[in-house]
Amino acid sequence: MEIKEEIKTETYALGAKARQAAACMAVLSAKDKNRMLTAMAAALRSEAPAILAANAVDVAAAKAKAMTAAFVDRLTLTPDRLEGMAKGLEDLVGLKDPIGQVLGGWKGAQDIEITKVRVPFGVIGMIYEARPNVTADAAGICFKTGNAVILRGSGEAKASNLAVVQALRQAVRQQGGPEDAVQLLEDTSREAALAFMRMNRYLDLLIPRGGAGLIQTVVREATVPVIETGIGNCHIYADASADQQMALDILLNAKTQRIGVCNAAESLLVHRSIAAEFLPMAGAALAAQGVELRACPESRRYLPQAAAATEADFGAEFLDMIISIKVVADLDEAIDHINTYGTRHSEAIITKDYDAARHFTSRIDAAVVLVNASTRFTDGGMFGFGAEIGISTQKLHARGPMGLEEMTTIKYIVQGDGQVRE
Repeated sequence: MEIKEEIKTETYALGAKARQAAACMAVLSAKDKNRMLTAMAAALRSEAPAILAANAVDVAAAKAKAMTAAFVDRLTLTPDRLEGMAKGLEDLVGLKDPIGQVLGGWKGAQDIEITKVRVPFGVIGMIYEARPNVTADAAGICFKTGNAVILRGSGEAKASNLAVVQALRQAVRQQGGPEDAVQLLEDTSREAALAFMRMNRYLDLLIPRGGAGLIQTVVREATVPVIETGIGNCHIYADASADQQMALDILLNAKTQRIGVCNAAESLLVHRSIAAEFLPMAGAALAAQGVELRACPESRRYLPQAAAATEADFGAEFLDMIISIKVVADLDEAIDHINTYGTRHSEAIITKDYDAARHFTSRIDAAVVLVNASTRFTDGGMFGFGAEIGISTQKLHARGPMGLEEMTTIKYIVQGDGQVRE
């Protein structure tokens, strides 16, 4: 796709300003960054009426377009969610600053002294859909780690994102910091997004956060290094020895607590030996919560109300009140099914069998593997990282919830005393 020169010019101008801001961020002390983060949290609270009013505009437009309930939920800000965004920034203040951390030191050839330290990436790009809370989370994590960030949200959240970014920039400016360390790409057109993805001169790293379509587009089109995040076809597997009440409680939490997030469960696997007892109980509980059941033929013997599951259902990230269900003959079939249809995000086993748990955790190919716990725990806050910038489902550089350390790279500092290579 050909990108108009004026769009390139406007987009690249943000990159140039971000690069200048990144140079300032790299030398800010931890004390200064924490002071500005505290001010950013206060700004979200003081500007809450304006932010919530802007969000109401976005939500009304989404409802008028008949967007799904899950989409509207991800888009919606409430006073509690806004307070959570502010609290997330304050939580970052209490975390240790990774920048400058010495990871190792040794003597190299001819007695040169080598030190390995953590440093900022520089400029990070975020491209995401309909989640204005990501705006504050990403800005805060990047700020704490000395990075500048350019945020590109979706058109459906434009008013919300703009209001949040204005509050954050104002706080940084009032504290004497580089406000261009937090910028919003306001043009939500596809052309601007493509220009953004190809800003190798300015962006050091690009992080997409959203549905499969967005992430696949970024991976395909970007020329900037990308960390893949967030597609979550997460499974709950009830093993032969599972405590069935525990399995039910975890299943309901993982599926229904919040449906529009990547760590919600989308698939249920049940060992054949407990299917006759567990599935009717689980099916009734899920149906009572409004969950549509799509089941394999064997499962439907115990779930006559369920629709027949298709191959596509087993691989789907529904982000809706829908779940796929399959009976498996044994643990190995469960593992093979998950590794075939999963998205390497979060997978859970419910079992009393220690050996089964060890076998599951060693063979499942996922960023997070849980034993007797809900997939909803895959979250930076739950892991003690403070706010998270995303959940990586790839294996290079970062994997799982990405907090402060994942937003750093390394530098080697070599100290000599006049040595020349022999």
